[in-house]
Amino acid sequence: MSGATDIPDIDYSVIPLTALNFSVRKKLGLFLNPSTMVAGDWTALAELMGFDYLEIKNYEQCQNPTKKVLEDWQAKCPAATVDKLLQMLKDMERDDVLTDPQLCKDIEKDCRKFLETMNPVQVPEVTSCEPKTQEMSGITIDDDPLGHMPELFDAFICYCQSDIGFVHEMIRQLEQTECKLKLCVFDRDVLPGTCVWSITSELIERRCKRMVVVISDDYLDSNSCDFQTKFALSLSPGARTKRLIPVIYKPMKKPFPSILRFLTLCDYTKPCTQSWFWSRLARALTLP
Repeated sequence: MSGATDIPDIDYSVIPLTALNFSVRKKLGLFLNPSTMVAGDWTALAELMGFDYLEIKNYEQCQNPTKKVLEDWQAKCPAATVDKLLQMLKDMERDDVLTDPQLCKDIEKDCRKFLETMNPVQVPEVTSCEPKTQEMSGITIDDDPLGHMPELFDAFICYCQSDIGFVHEMIRQLEQTECKLKLCVFDRDVLPGTCVWSITSELIERRCKRMVVVISDDYLDSNSCDFQTKFALSLSPGARTKRLIPVIYKPMKKPFPSILRFLTLCDYTKPCTQSWFWSRLARALTLP
């Protein structure tokens, strides 16, 4: 801990930036979004995080540039921690941010909550003689094998093998452009060797903010797609919090799945709306 704030003693160097929730990031934006000649604003923070001039100029178009900078820094820097963020604010001489009572309290709350999830209260086990394993640690390509910093994603992509070509296009449009989203594509990102149902449940429930369902005739015959969709809906009936986004990219012969009829569709088959398709999908995936 750098001693940069009035927050009680916590080792912030081991707490990833992902521990800070939306309310903390919003409060940081209220402090840093306004331009100031007295102290560093969000542009100074972006420079300290290693973003170049053109990237910063593009962030000016964002409604909340601080939030976007934090998200992108988190995505490009696996070692992004709360401690590093606090040190940057100290280097920027933003004492007003570092000593704000409510913000300090919220940061402490988020960090303690993270530490509790990493160090749960131990209870006696009948099978204590059996070796303990971390089945859900190291399940994706860039995952921490020890489970300290699980890899997180903007969206889980539910698809069947016959639709992999469209999934590749989705990767190009959403990951390799200025959108800079992070998608969880099972065949690309998941390591082999663990129960497929356990991994899928972990990714949908804990690792991914959204779920994109690629609908096609073959999707309707896929047991894995059926499980993924129903599991996601079971976490949030009506998709009120775990937003599901159904996508159609080619005409279908079979009826649209009734379980998804109540959700707004993103339709790539209509030539008149294709030019808006990717921007609408990207925006839906970046909403808080």
